[in-house]
Amino acid sequence: QVQLVESGGGLVQAGGSLRLSCAASGRTFRSYAMGWFRQAPGKEREFVAAISRSDTNTYYEGSVKGRFTISGDNDRNIVSLQMSNLKPEDTAVYYCAADSEGTGEPVASRWRYDLWGQGTQVTVSS
Repeated sequence: QVQLVESGGGLVQAGGSLRLSCAASGRTFRSYAMGWFRQAPGKEREFVAAISRSDTNTYYEGSVKGRFTISGDNDRNIVSLQMSNLKPEDTAVYYCAADSEGTGEPVASRWRYDLWGQGTQVTVSS
C-alpha cells in the first residue's frame, strides 16, 4: 500500500520561499498523476498544482501560477513543490495526493485523488 509523507513546511516571512517534498513508500507511485492541495482554517481544501505521471504536463491554480513550481523525481519517488514569493494568504496545511485510478494526466478536482498524505503546515507572516 502506498503511503505519502510530506515534509518541508515551516514559518517564513512574506516574499520568502519554501520547498515541500512528498515521498512515497510501499511501491512506485510515479505511475500516478500527483497533486498538491492546501487547506486554511475554516476553508475548503483547494487545489494548488498537479503533475502528470510522465512529469511532462503541469497544472496550477491561478493565484500560485508563476510563484509555485511542481516537479517530479521518478528515481527518488518524490514530488516537490517549490514555493516562491510567498504571501500570507498562502498560509495553510499543504497535502500531497495521488490519483491512482485516473489517466495519468493532472487534474484539479480533489475528488479524483484517492491517496493522501498527512499534511505539512506552511505559515507565511506579513
